[in-house]
Amino acid sequence: MSDDLRSTSSGIGRVLIAVYGILALAALGRSAYQVITKFDEAPVAYALSALAAVVYVIATIALVARGAVWFRIALIAIAFELAGVLIVGTLSIIDPALFPDDTVWSQFGRGYAFIPLILPVLGLLWLRRVARARRGAREVVA
Repeated sequence: MSDDLRSTSSGIGRVLIAVYGILALAALGRSAYQVITKFDEAPVAYALSALAAVVYVIATIALVARGAVWFRIALIAIAFELAGVLIVGTLSIIDPALFPDDTVWSQFGRGYAFIPLILPVLGLLWLRRVARARRGAREVVA
């Protein structure tokens, strides 16, 4: 197996990491501004934006780091991200009053070109591919 398939930080994994890093910076910047300047206007929305930013940072770090523990952390962070965008996205459409201002995950990430919806799906697919390649490499060695 090529090292490309066994590592989350090579090949297509690098593109995912770059997009996660950019999204982490964008979400951190937006949520920091919202929390500092107008938290009292929409505390739930701004707290969710801050949570999303933290999840993106954790996912980025976990995708870069090596080892089984970091792989599991990446899997958990990305699965949590997908659940968050699906739940918040659905609720923000069903009852817009719940979120008087947009979060990163509102309307499935519409404010971020739906990248928050697409990225965790691609991330989970990539992690599955990496896991399969690692299992295959262990079987070849054994």
